[in-house]
Amino acid sequence: MEKVLLYNLADTPMAFQLKVILASEKIRIRSVTPEEYRQPIGYLAGLPGFSDNGTAYDGKGFSEPMLIMCGFSGQRLDRFLSKMKARRLPAIPLKAVVTSQNQHWDSLKLYEELKAEHKVMHSGSTSAEP
Repeated sequence: MEKVLLYNLADTPMAFQLKVILASEKIRIRSVTPEEYRQPIGYLAGLPGFSDNGTAYDGKGFSEPMLIMCGFSGQRLDRFLSKMKARRLPAIPLKAVVTSQNQHWDSLKLYEELKAEHKVMHSGSTSAEP
């Protein structure tokens, strides 16, 4: 089951464009709210074996847009990303695919990992340490 988790995109023109693409590809969408940031990614993606952990987040969170993709084959992922590019949507640097490791993380941990990875990729460094 293909699904995209959307963060910090609610009620934006980009969200509308993404939803058009996702609907045309019959890909499910879930807009994740800050209150859900402590839930496991696997739960948010609807993976079997995951349930609501009963923990609500009441902090500030993060404001950058983030996309988490689940259940995509390589070809389908390429197609989705190509459609985003063809529509000239602004880049969303924080993107991930759900993996056996990160499905157990919450949104805040995944966000921190993606931020560190992005920093390393754009600094020319080989580690996330300064």
